[in-house]
Amino acid sequence: MTSPEPLIPKHGGYRRLKSFQVAQLVYDVTARFCGRYISPRSRTHDQMVQAARSGVQNIAEGSMASGTSKKMEMKLTGVARASLEELRLDYEDFLRQRGLRLYPPNHPALLRFKAKRCKTLQEVRRWVAEELERAKQGQTQTATDQVQPSKPKSVGAGLCASVPLPEELVANAALSLLNLASHLLSRQLAAQASAFEQEGGFTERLYRRRKPHDTTVH
Repeated sequence: MTSPEPLIPKHGGYRRLKSFQVAQLVYDVTARFCGRYISPRSRTHDQMVQAARSGVQNIAEGSMASGTSKKMEMKLTGVARASLEELRLDYEDFLRQRGLRLYPPNHPALLRFKAKRCKTLQEVRRWVAEELERAKQGQTQTATDQVQPSKPKSVGAGLCASVPLPEELVANAALSLLNLASHLLSRQLAAQASAFEQEGGFTERLYRRRKPHDTTVH
């Protein structure tokens, strides 16, 4: 005998969602980033932290709401994606307004960051330290290979310009994570919409559950 369709299906389990895990890492990175590089008196500080938190919280709330409302699940997933998009703009503004570089997707440092698949703030911090050490070693090697006694100043200026600031690295890492989170949430939202279209929501399940017991004569 086929088991009856559950009125309230399994829901929650958001901690296993890749989108939640990435958004949570974005939140941790952003909280530390704002604490170090943005004045706590600035509205941008609070806005960035709150946007990062909103991304995490709305994924969790949407997952919990899915048991009784697919519409609410989709709405909250959309809110999470919008909050993280707002945060993406804040990071881009930070780089632009300070004359720092926005790395293209194929930037060597970003490729190394993506290959690490960081899951914790500590792993992101280790990547930043590695990139700074790599840049310093590259500067030393370049100075050894290219320095010209007749033009010491111009060479030194060029070398210094090639070494990134820590905040430039962190902002670009956060943007890489935000791109991934946005992609995952878009896929998640599409899957939720498809499931709702095919299966309906709580109201439809309630109707299907009650229909066999409806003895009203028409």
